[in-house]
Amino acid sequence: MSQWRNWSRTATADPETIIAPRTEQELSAAMLAARETGANIKAVGSGHSFTDCATTTGTIVQLREFDTVEWVGPAAPDGSRLVRVGAGITLARLCEELAARGLALANMGDINKQTISGAISTGTHGTGIDFTGFAGMVEEVRLVTADGQVRTANAERHPELFQAARLSIGVLGVITAITLRAVPAFTLHAHEAPRPLAEVLESLNDPSGPVHTNDHFEFYWFPRTDIALTKANNRVAGHDQPLATWRRLLDDEILSNGLFTATNNLVRLAPKLTTPVNFVASRALTERAYTAASHDVFVTPRRVRFREMEYAIPIEAVPAALTEVRKWLKSSGVAVPFPIEVRFVSADDVWLSTAYGRRSGYIAVHQFIGMEYREYFGAVAQIMAQFGGRPHWGKMHWLRSEHLRELYPKFDDFLAVRDRVDPAGVFANRYTRRVFGR
Repeated sequence: MSQWRNWSRTATADPETIIAPRTEQELSAAMLAARETGANIKAVGSGHSFTDCATTTGTIVQLREFDTVEWVGPAAPDGSRLVRVGAGITLARLCEELAARGLALANMGDINKQTISGAISTGTHGTGIDFTGFAGMVEEVRLVTADGQVRTANAERHPELFQAARLSIGVLGVITAITLRAVPAFTLHAHEAPRPLAEVLESLNDPSGPVHTNDHFEFYWFPRTDIALTKANNRVAGHDQPLATWRRLLDDEILSNGLFTATNNLVRLAPKLTTPVNFVASRALTERAYTAASHDVFVTPRRVRFREMEYAIPIEAVPAALTEVRKWLKSSGVAVPFPIEVRFVSADDVWLSTAYGRRSGYIAVHQFIGMEYREYFGAVAQIMAQFGGRPHWGKMHWLRSEHLRELYPKFDDFLAVRDRVDPAGVFANRYTRRVFGR
C-alpha cells in the first residue's frame, strides 16, 4: 500500500492500490475489477487541489500515460482550432505542444503544474473579464464510466453528460481525453505596478477602469497595508521584449519565493511582526513591464507552500466584500503574511462553474503552511456568503450540499446525470458526499 498526498499537504490517502493504465481498455478492466470488490475509484492529477476531492481508500488512477496530443482540427475563420489531448497532460506540456503548432490557450492561471483534466474538473480559472475558466474552453469530453464503457460527450452527443462532465470533480467517471478550442498563438504585454488600494477598489466597477480596459487584470493586497500590486496583461503585435535575466531572478525567485518564504517563517514565529513585514513586502516589488509569449506571461513560479480558499461573487460586489474582509482583519488581529488575490472572469454556462450565469470576481485568501488558518478562512467564508459566494471546488471550504444547491441553478440536473452514470457511487468519497449529499 502506497500513500498519496497533495501539493499543499492538506489531503492524504492510503489507497488499496495505485494504477497508471496505458490505455482505455486497461482502465476499463481495472474499473470493472474494482467494482467487483466494492472499491471506490478516484483519478488524481498533479495534486494541486487543496481539498480531499481525490482521496480514496480504494483505487487511485494516475493518468500520466494519457499525456499526448491526439488530434488537431482544421482552422476556423478566426484561426482557432479544436485540439484533443490526453487528460493527463500538464498545462506546461500542453502549452509547449500548442506553441509548436502556432496555438495557445486563450486564458490561464498563474500555475501550470496541473493536469488539464484536474484543471477543468475543479473549475480552475485565470483572469480576464471577457474570458472563461478552463471548463468553458471544453468542446468535448471522453471518459470511462463506472460500467467500464468509454463514452464521448459533446453539445450534440449526450449533451447532458457533456454539460455535467465539463466540471464534475471526478464523480462521473475517469476522463481520458478532452477537446479544447485553442486560439492562434499570441504575445502579451505585461505591466505590473503598485497602486493605492483605495484607488483600485474605487475603479473596479467603472467601465473605464482597469478590469474593463485590459484583457487580463488582477491585483494582490497584503493585509494591513494600503497598496495593491496590480497586474495588467494585454495582447499586442510585435516581438518579445522579455525581462532582463537579473530582474526576473530578483523578482520571481529571490523576492517572490526565497525572501517570501523567509518573511512567512518570521511571521509564523513572531505574529506581531505581520504589519511591518507586509509593509515591506508590498513595496519590495516595483513597477515593471515586459512582452513575451502568452504562457510565459500568465505563469509565475510558485514555490512557497500554502493553504488557500477562494470564493466567486458577482463582480459588482467585490469592493464591498473586500472592504468587509479588511475590517475583519483589522479587528481580529490575526496574522496573515500572505496577500489576498483578486481576479475577474466572464460568465459561462458550465453547470457547476463558479461563474455560471454571472460575471464574477474571485477573492482568494491564503495562509502559509504551518500557520493557523481556520479562524481567518471561516470569517472570510461568512463574509462571502453575504454576497452569494460560490467556493472554488478545489480549494478549502466547508459548504455542504444544502447550501450549494441554493447557489447553483443546475445543481439537481447535475445530480441526475451522476445518479444515471454512477448509481452505486463508485467515484464518490468523503468530499463529494459532503458537497453533493450522496
